[in-house]
Amino acid sequence: SLYQEVIIDHSQHPRNFGVCDNATECGEGYNPLCGDRLNLCIKLHNNIVEDISFKGTGCAIFMASASMMTELVKEKTVDEIKKLYNIFHLLVTSKTTNELPAEAEKLTVFSGVSEFPLRVKCATLPWHTLKKLIMKE
Repeated sequence: SLYQEVIIDHSQHPRNFGVCDNATECGEGYNPLCGDRLNLCIKLHNNIVEDISFKGTGCAIFMASASMMTELVKEKTVDEIKKLYNIFHLLVTSKTTNELPAEAEKLTVFSGVSEFPLRVKCATLPWHTLKKLIMKE
């Protein structure tokens, strides 16, 4: 299916993979259940993610999620990212897709993850790591 092709493409050719120059924040994420590991770096300026990159190893769902997330949140404000985080989390835990803004519609490829609880952790690891970096409360 098209969804599988998108996930495979992003997992085999991840976008924003590498080290972000002049990062202002970096953080690590780890999923002990399947071994996914992530080092996420962002350049945050005036409450906007100007650049973002990641390095890591893990399953196809994890890699695709990290890749697509970095594409989606670049040049977004922290408030916009908070909304996207909540929408994505709802999408992968309950298959709800009716709240997706147009630019985030490609995230629907992860809607089937909700049927596999262990895979939810794979898909959400990059998002949880980003949340720790920018949503300090």
